[in-house]
Amino acid sequence: MMGNHMYYDTMWAGHWLWMLVIAVAVVIPVWRICQRTGYPGWAGILILFPVINLIFLYFLAFAAWPADKTGDQNG
Repeated sequence: MMGNHMYYDTMWAGHWLWMLVIAVAVVIPVWRICQRTGYPGWAGILILFPVINLIFLYFLAFAAWPADKTGDQNG
């Protein structure tokens, strides 16, 4: 029984590690998109929260971007 317990602990550790890797892989590009549109980069963290992430994506898609108003064209 002890051997199985250790296996499950390792499995959960790997699970959380992958969740962290995926979260970082998603936040970095969204952070950059926020910066390019003229919003603060930290707003990209909102992509990690269910339902809020969908609202945030719709906001980014349809809101007037501050970068458009200042003429900043970052690509």
